[in-house]
Amino acid sequence: MLALDDVTLHRGRTRVLDGVSLAVDEGELVALIGANGAGKTTVLRTISGILAPSAGTITFRGKPIQGADPDAIVRLGIAHCPEERKIWPQMSVQEHLELGAFIRSDRDVDADMERVFDTFPVLKERREQLAGTLSGGQQQMLAIGRALMSRPSLVLFDEPSLGLAPIMVETIGTMIAGIRERGTTVLLVEQNASLALRLADRAYVLETGRIALTGPAAALIENPDVHRAYLGG
Repeated sequence: MLALDDVTLHRGRTRVLDGVSLAVDEGELVALIGANGAGKTTVLRTISGILAPSAGTITFRGKPIQGADPDAIVRLGIAHCPEERKIWPQMSVQEHLELGAFIRSDRDVDADMERVFDTFPVLKERREQLAGTLSGGQQQMLAIGRALMSRPSLVLFDEPSLGLAPIMVETIGTMIAGIRERGTTVLLVEQNASLALRLADRAYVLETGRIALTGPAAALIENPDVHRAYLGG
């Protein structure tokens, strides 16, 4: 479904991504793990068109998308749930979900909003509430719901557990697993490697802008180097 081939990106003279190649097959949940500053968020921003690569290709369903505008990429079926949620404090829960459906002109938007409310009942209870008054976990649910409102076939999740209490981390993990089980493909960036590897089919390890390791998630959990560097072993 998605493939990055030798993608390089510079900021000034600094090479932030250095020949990154990865692939996500339809129906998979693929994790991208690594330390702070490794370039994980940059990978997602490059896929979603926020950043333009210096070299390399990005293809979605066989068509090149590198350099395309973010709104065009959303229309292709890629939704980006960003790091730190990026909600607007003075907009209501419902307004955020309506904004998530901005590319759509079909008649099923209201039905999809109800499905989001079924998935996140607390959002239904607070649909008229300003997003800035929600808890961190509720804001993360809202960010996920907003992404789902575009009816994506691929969702890019960037650090969805960041800053959340442990019980909410598990809740968000269960919700992401459920999204995949309902047929949506997922590329998950997570500094919480334990969570990411438990959820994923396959994973990539990014170190200073390069893919250092890849394989089935279950195998990487058992890899002593991964365990030592990312799992506290």
